[in-house]
Amino acid sequence: MHKLSPQMRACVDACLNCYTVCLSGFAGHCLEMGGEHTKPDHARLMLACAEICRTSAHFMLLGTPHHKHTCAECAEICTECAKDCERVGGMEDCVAACRACAETCRAMAA
Repeated sequence: MHKLSPQMRACVDACLNCYTVCLSGFAGHCLEMGGEHTKPDHARLMLACAEICRTSAHFMLLGTPHHKHTCAECAEICTECAKDCERVGGMEDCVAACRACAETCRAMAA
């Protein structure tokens, strides 16, 4: 097992948290709320965000240098997802998780 730096460990944790919050938030909160919460573009963005977060964590845990690519994309998608969840409203947990993940992923991509 390779040793993760404290910064990478924090990024993995932020990615896995965002994955959990986006996936469970969509499957629970958004589907129950309906309306803007279930519009196709919002749904696709939340599910894409969850998946890129999971993938970025996976790549870091594997120890592959390709994590820089997934983390760069993850930061971009998380930023977009945070903005859209803010627009839809009532999704403060998702907004916070996405912003935290985007910040740590930007650092890992550099």
